[in-house]
Amino acid sequence: MTYIRVRLGALGLAAALASLATPPALAAPAEESTAALTVEEQRLDRAAPQEILRRSGFDAVAPELARALDKVRSYAEAERLVVRQGARLWQRAVDRAQGRGPAGGDLSRDDDRPLYWARLGMTREVRQWEPEFGLTDARRTKLLGALERTSRGQDTIRYPHVKGVERILVTGFDPFTLDRDVRISNPSGATALALDGTVIETADGPARIETALFPVRWQDFSDGTVERTLRPYLPRVDLFTTVSQGRVGRFDVERTNGAWRGGFPDNENLSRTETIPVTDPASQPQWTSTTLPYKEIVAADTGRFPVYDNTEVTEIPAGGTDPVVRPEGPTPGSTAREGGGGDYLSNEIAYRATLLRDRLGLGGSLPGGHVHTPVLQFGTGNTDPATGTVTDPQFVQNRLDIIAQVREIVTVAAGASR
Repeated sequence: MTYIRVRLGALGLAAALASLATPPALAAPAEESTAALTVEEQRLDRAAPQEILRRSGFDAVAPELARALDKVRSYAEAERLVVRQGARLWQRAVDRAQGRGPAGGDLSRDDDRPLYWARLGMTREVRQWEPEFGLTDARRTKLLGALERTSRGQDTIRYPHVKGVERILVTGFDPFTLDRDVRISNPSGATALALDGTVIETADGPARIETALFPVRWQDFSDGTVERTLRPYLPRVDLFTTVSQGRVGRFDVERTNGAWRGGFPDNENLSRTETIPVTDPASQPQWTSTTLPYKEIVAADTGRFPVYDNTEVTEIPAGGTDPVVRPEGPTPGSTAREGGGGDYLSNEIAYRATLLRDRLGLGGSLPGGHVHTPVLQFGTGNTDPATGTVTDPQFVQNRLDIIAQVREIVTVAAGASR
């Protein structure tokens, strides 16, 4: 995700959203539920999200779930339905991105946004659903959690038992900073959809890629979504990389990750400024490092955008009180304030994933780290969110180029790691 420093906080996000009317097609009438919509769900009624859903055919997803929920007569039945519909949404988004089945409209197949907005339509339905048999808050939360996991591909990571095929795990993120521009797409999410289940040919043979997506929400990370998703697979894969949107016009392989949250608001407009909360904080390091083959990645011709080995961090030196930028990485005994990927959730997923790698005893054998993509930009003349369109040819080409280059970077990394 975009490289955001605390000192850029003046840019801010928009003020809290005003109450939005909920169309009957997407949610039950307000009098049937007292459940408050989340900030993310409230954005769903804006014109751009509705157009994205309509032009991809994903506008039917939430109403379909609503009709199915109306027929449910028990919690167990509801749980099965939510798991089934969430998994179906993920597979539909992957199939669309990879050219299988109908496009559902004229929106480019590589677009990650239909999945994001359709998921929010589904969570809104579950949040406002009031079945006759009653639903406790705890059970509703469990349903929402199941829907989140299944619709993000987090529980469908599968590798075939085939000798000689390397196993690669890649993760991406939802769109974010949506109050600046609700049209935003995230190329890391689009990449995850494009690569899920695909096989690439590396210098040392074939490799299978599996992917998953993560939300841009501090609380989900505090609740352990990264570790819960990755822990079963890291001991079984040959390489992993977390991916997010970073700086304009460049890729970065982030050398060092820091144990600090800088407070930039997430997709719920909530902030967190603190040490990244993990289990066993007494043994928590201030820094973790990539084990990706960054030299080989930087040296390779992977595509249109330059790729950098980014070593810069911001630290409070041992015995000091003020943050200091260190272009060559942290000094001994320092306290983290920004990793190479900043102090937002892109740095945090890199920190959590590499810390998990190390705590599993895989630091010396498993290549893994974080890659920042270029910022996905709209075309010339389409940069004003108030007057711009939801897509344009340059926007699509930028996203396709980023996806293709991530694929090449992963290919180089896999070939160099054997």
